[in-house]
Amino acid sequence: MPCSAFSIGNKWDDLIPQVDECLQPFRLSVSTLQSVSTRLKKDMIRGLGKHTHHRAPVKMLPTFVRATPDGTEKGDFLALDLGGTNFRVLHVRILEDEQRVVKMDSQICAIPQEIMLGHGEKLFDHIAACLAEFLDSHELKGQTLPLGFTFSFPCEQLDIDKSVLIRWTKGFNCSGVEGEDVVRLLREAIHRRGDYDIGSVAMVNDTVGTMMSCGYRDQSCEIGMIIGTGTNACYMEEMRNVKRVEGEDGRMCINTEWGGFGDDGSLRDIQTDFDLVVDKTSLNPGIHTYEKMISGMYLGEIARLVLVKLTEDKLLFDGQVSDALQTPGRFETRFISEIEDTGLENTQRILTELDLNWSLGDVRLVWLVCDTISTRSAQLCAAALATIANRIRNNRGLDHLKTTVGVDGTVFKKHPNFSQQLQATVRLLAPRCDITFLVSEDGSGKGAAMVTAVAQRLALQPVVFEKLLLEAWGPFDLLVALW
Repeated sequence: MPCSAFSIGNKWDDLIPQVDECLQPFRLSVSTLQSVSTRLKKDMIRGLGKHTHHRAPVKMLPTFVRATPDGTEKGDFLALDLGGTNFRVLHVRILEDEQRVVKMDSQICAIPQEIMLGHGEKLFDHIAACLAEFLDSHELKGQTLPLGFTFSFPCEQLDIDKSVLIRWTKGFNCSGVEGEDVVRLLREAIHRRGDYDIGSVAMVNDTVGTMMSCGYRDQSCEIGMIIGTGTNACYMEEMRNVKRVEGEDGRMCINTEWGGFGDDGSLRDIQTDFDLVVDKTSLNPGIHTYEKMISGMYLGEIARLVLVKLTEDKLLFDGQVSDALQTPGRFETRFISEIEDTGLENTQRILTELDLNWSLGDVRLVWLVCDTISTRSAQLCAAALATIANRIRNNRGLDHLKTTVGVDGTVFKKHPNFSQQLQATVRLLAPRCDITFLVSEDGSGKGAAMVTAVAQRLALQPVVFEKLLLEAWGPFDLLVALW
């Protein structure tokens, strides 16, 4: 709701300049955003380097996904999504004739606490058992289906079907898994059962799943972006620039891990005092600097700290800070979306729930705080996205790039103004890039299946080519020609 929508008198109008002064560090000029983009570009190059990537805050991880969908993918696939106390098993069908991906069936399986903290063999036995139950109940056990595996823990991916767990997070601490290939552990657990098998496996990051699920609907989609609890992006990079992987031809999807941008202190000039407090009091101080200025996990806490400061300065709520407002995490990020979306009535309800004695002037100023913080988030995300779009255009020597971004995440989907702010800023920072945004439909499920489908298509291409040559030449003539 625009500030002008409130009619509250001159007293509160007089406070706006003082509030603006507190909010000024959140307001980023175009030149500052361009500078942020330039710094990120340098860090991306460092992350791609063979000898510099280990020191780069932006990790630029190779995913070994070598192509986006071309519309010929088809078939039945399994998808396994493990990233918390529950995991999902899905049966996905890709229909070439109808150009769509159908989630046929899915099942959620709980992971008991004792398994989360026990030996890794028990975890993978549990996963294999749940997968067996799913296959049984959906009469799929007689088939050997390819599987897309979304494993949302820090891993070093060595190939499309080989991913080594670096460390557990999210409450898991299974022994015997860190430093091991999780695909091998899954296959061993299935082999121990002996009552079913799976086909090829493709490891999938959630950003890649987002890009690939959108890529089947729009084949110009070569960027995937998440803006939710966390934030990250992937894109198709030229192989000649991926120095950590052998090969010069073609492209590979790179998981940027852009949330770590600034972990080396390069963004200290745009971090506010509130950002520094959020970082210091987080579970991982000094880590994921950029993410802490953008994503849903932190925006509400930034807003809370600003509201506390304004109240202590007697610019809000007659200087009376409630216990609720002083409680870390109590001002949720969804409040920002609700306040900016529905305005007066919702803001009054939220402030009442926080035990604050508010006036219409307070409501107006709270809206201003939320709008300023969400706008900065959208602009910083746009600066990073523009960096990627400009890089793709320059890589390909294009005067003008037309591309699509597959996007997922609650901040992008739920905030009433975020996507408009993001797109407007990207147009300013990447004027020679025409970018379309496409919201992902279940990237961790359908996207994982699509990664598997594309990997399978690429694996079959040499076989198909050889078959065509044999049919055209005959084995003896072909041998002579190749010699």
